[in-house]
Amino acid sequence: MRREYPDQPLIGVGAIIIEADRIVLVKRGHPPLAGEWSIPGGVLEVGETLRETAVREAREETGLKVEPGELLGVFDRVLRDDAGRTQYHYVLIDFLCRRIAGQPQPAGDAAEARWFTKEEAAKLPLPKDTAEVIRLGFEKTKP
Repeated sequence: MRREYPDQPLIGVGAIIIEADRIVLVKRGHPPLAGEWSIPGGVLEVGETLRETAVREAREETGLKVEPGELLGVFDRVLRDDAGRTQYHYVLIDFLCRRIAGQPQPAGDAAEARWFTKEEAAKLPLPKDTAEVIRLGFEKTKP
C-alpha cells in the first residue's frame, strides 16, 4: 500500500483519548505531519474493524490500552504537492476512547506521546479538523 501518491484514498483511524480534562497526543516521527502533534492513529488493515484499528494504533503509538466508544467524526485529509498532485489522501475516522491501562510512551510512528490539558491542546498549531474533533471529544466527556 503506497501512502505517498496513492492510487486510492487510505482509511485512517484515530483514538481521541481523554481523561480528567486531558488528551493524549503524539508528535509524528514520519510524513505526513512529521514533527507535528496529532491524534494517535493509523491506517486500517485488511480484516480489521475500525474500532480494532483504534485500539491497535493507540497501543502501538502510545503504549496505552484503550476502549473505543462513540464515533466523533469522519474527515477528509488531502495534501497536494507543489504541482497540485495528490501526495497524500486519507479518510480519517475518529473515535472517543477511554484509557484502560498504561501511561503514554512513544513508539511506532510517534516520536513523543504525552498528556495535554484542554488549554495546552488549544494552543497547538493543529489542522482545523483535528482541533474540531478534539474540542468535540472534550465536549462529550464533560461531567
